[in-house]
Amino acid sequence: MSDFRQRALDYHAKPTPGKIRVELSTPADSVDDLALAYSPGVAEPVREIAEDPDNAYKYTAKGNMVAVISNGTAILGLGNLGPLASKPVMEGKALLFKRFAGIDAIDIEVKHRTTEEFINTVANIADTFGGINLEDIKAPECFEIEQELIKRCKIPVFHDDQHGTAIVTAAGMLNALEIQGKNIENAKIVCLGAGAAAVACMELLIKCGAQRERIYMLDRKGVIHTRRDDLTEHKSLFANNTDKRTLEDVMRGADIFVGVSGPDLLPPETLALMADNPIVFACSNPDPEIRPDLAHEVRDDLIMATGRSDYPNQVNNVLCFPFIFRGALDVRASAINDEMKVAAVEAIRAITKEEVPPEVLAASNSKSLSFGKDYIIPKPMDPRLCERIASAVSKAAIESGVAGISKPSEE
Repeated sequence: MSDFRQRALDYHAKPTPGKIRVELSTPADSVDDLALAYSPGVAEPVREIAEDPDNAYKYTAKGNMVAVISNGTAILGLGNLGPLASKPVMEGKALLFKRFAGIDAIDIEVKHRTTEEFINTVANIADTFGGINLEDIKAPECFEIEQELIKRCKIPVFHDDQHGTAIVTAAGMLNALEIQGKNIENAKIVCLGAGAAAVACMELLIKCGAQRERIYMLDRKGVIHTRRDDLTEHKSLFANNTDKRTLEDVMRGADIFVGVSGPDLLPPETLALMADNPIVFACSNPDPEIRPDLAHEVRDDLIMATGRSDYPNQVNNVLCFPFIFRGALDVRASAINDEMKVAAVEAIRAITKEEVPPEVLAASNSKSLSFGKDYIIPKPMDPRLCERIASAVSKAAIESGVAGISKPSEE
């Protein structure tokens, strides 16, 4: 057993199993405390909530509580291992919510026979929470699940594998384009992978100015084009009217490569076909589509990002999902819409261009960081992320009409 594997197992097992626990937020030391906490005192907020459901935000933990929900059908890069096997990951998301945004999160793993059954289960418990974070649900079911739950729930429902990845990717990509002297409207984009993250990334890039007809998406069968008859609804959105069929075909003259597929799928000779000053986001984890050292050997003019923390420019969902929920919860938003996602993108971009605080340099073992090819997105430990992204998201929620209260500080 490797040292790291044992350390990981020990981390999850000791001193007590798991990574989260419930703690009391009010006194419970006297008979009077218990009379207020439970019977008879608890009857008073019960009556208030029965009269007006919004009072649940005033008298319960609902307003700072997120459910992290999975069926375990797409756990990290491990695949469909079932709901219970996903529990360590869901507890990990709960840990990140608390650590980075002060949000209490509870993991829920759902066993079901049909997609409808999963949707019904989540919809039926949704009112308990202030928001729902869907996680590790395979495509294409994840699209239907999220869309249906958004329709049925009065609280934000957010599939982080889709939209968290997309937000961080878009922020880093727009900064990289700026550094490389290119604009997104004219960029030729190749996306290797056609799952939930790929579709969400490309859709958000389009909302940021990319042209759909200049995007070439590939799945296991090659380029997704208009003459294929095997496409799902979401793949069809990216069916390009082209005679190009292979990765090599579409990579000639490409400005951007986004990999959300698997390890070592971008050969060096194919990378060499890209346009001058290319941008490569090789985000397969733990092993990218091409190793950064190999990519830099082939192209000394590129900007490179991966999903790994041991290379520059880590595309990491923790840069956004806790803070998006923080902003949504602060104004009791009923949804997380496109305006809120774009606001998060712009907030992340702006932070990257500012002077990096000493504590961030220390936490990232860096002597210096400044906006440039090796620093296109902030580090996860940056303390500015929470306030800046949450504020931008709250403002966008208010301006787009999905906020339940008019300002975060309102009681």
